[in-house]
Amino acid sequence: DAGFSVVGTAADGPSAVRRTLSAAPDVLVLDLNLPGLQGSAVCAELARAGSSARILVLSVSGEPADVLSAIKAGATGYLVKSARKEEFLEAVRRTADGRAVFTPGLAGLVLGEFRRLREQPAATGPEGQQAPELTDRETEVLRLVATGLTYRQIAAQLFISHRTVQNHVQNTLNKLHLHNRIELVRYALERGLHD
Repeated sequence: DAGFSVVGTAADGPSAVRRTLSAAPDVLVLDLNLPGLQGSAVCAELARAGSSARILVLSVSGEPADVLSAIKAGATGYLVKSARKEEFLEAVRRTADGRAVFTPGLAGLVLGEFRRLREQPAATGPEGQQAPELTDRETEVLRLVATGLTYRQIAAQLFISHRTVQNHVQNTLNKLHLHNRIELVRYALERGLHD
């Protein structure tokens, strides 16, 4: 009735990863307490596999450690299960649009963590080496990722394909030895690329 199609369900973490990669949904609604593989680990596995699914965590826990762990692993948003039906449906819509969604009170927690990370020393590569240089196009895509645009929005703005944006993001992740979009945003924040 809300206009969504459920393309698959999973009862445990490993099957959540497999089903998400095979069904390629726009949004994955994910619990954190899954048998076999916790929700944050599912987020990380999907990020490593290059999944474009946006992840909305729906959990009973509003604990800061759980929230930050999920977001750092690649979740787009975090909603506690006490949310009303209307809040949940709106959160799914916003997540599908690529917007970050948080239960009231949790957004400040995440923003505070990003500020803290920004104040840390600049990231370096393995064994303390400076991170490699990015091309102008990779930097441009990274700047737009840091503003919160979706890959499709970035593609439209730069007049390139969605796949090309994904390739630039993946190349940037590989060069910087990062694992997901959240780490990319952190990298951009540390260097002021979001301004």
